[in-house]
Amino acid sequence: MPHKVEEFLESSAFFAAVLDFAGQMLAIYKESPRIASIFAAQQRWLMAHAGFALHYGYPDEPKLGLYSGRFISFVVQHKIASRNTAAAFIQEMLAYRFLRPIDSASDKRTRYLEPTETAQEHFAKWLSAHIHILDMLDGGKRLERTLAEPLAFARIQPLIAKGIIESDAVRDPGDTYNLFNWANSGGLVMDYLMSRVSPSDVSQERIDIGVVSLKEIRDRFMISNTHLKRLLAQAGEMGSIGWSEPPYKGTAWLSRGFVMEYWGYQAAKFAVVDAATQAVFGPAVDGTTGLA
Repeated sequence: MPHKVEEFLESSAFFAAVLDFAGQMLAIYKESPRIASIFAAQQRWLMAHAGFALHYGYPDEPKLGLYSGRFISFVVQHKIASRNTAAAFIQEMLAYRFLRPIDSASDKRTRYLEPTETAQEHFAKWLSAHIHILDMLDGGKRLERTLAEPLAFARIQPLIAKGIIESDAVRDPGDTYNLFNWANSGGLVMDYLMSRVSPSDVSQERIDIGVVSLKEIRDRFMISNTHLKRLLAQAGEMGSIGWSEPPYKGTAWLSRGFVMEYWGYQAAKFAVVDAATQAVFGPAVDGTTGLA
């Protein structure tokens, strides 16, 4: 059986893996900033998943295929973004060559689109990173099975997309998480802050993350000083982040509530990924499914 969200929330091993995972996402960003920026804000991340899933075949949808009109309608219907934002996203993906037009033998009137190899490779890395962590936690063989099956990504990704789009716990994990994840590059800033948390400190109401350089964050994630300070100031007003010597001097801390929002989001997301892989390949392990 797939792991439940509650199992992940009760597992210190999972939380430690999640903090390491934050570092992995930052490494992927450093390798390819432009395509990784798609994951830097939730709205873009959800639209990217929607586009892939429509291309491969969104569960319970009557037809396959990605084209602009269908994508825009889907995004608006599922309250991911406005029509204008969805249309602009498609044009951006075409301009960056993450999408390309394809010919359709059955419908000459519709301009169908498909993800390029670059986009597919990046999403495959994202999926592999998640599956690898699940395997480490319970000794499963998900990644081995995924890599051995050429069509595995095309089968698993639409199930993940449906799971996250329909999950309140993924889309709305908490006020501070939402503040960061709906801001441009905010998700990357949040991953950076969380990567500095020690798993042993999670019981503290204020979790020390050491000295945080705003210049390093600005340079690393190409975020303006004004935007970054506004984001941190809002989080500070919510009691979610602070410094021993305001403003932004000395050691920084994150509130336990903020860290738990991040943990809860990751738990819900990994539960979706686990359920999708097991729907495709069956049980991840024989016998016990307990976490390491």
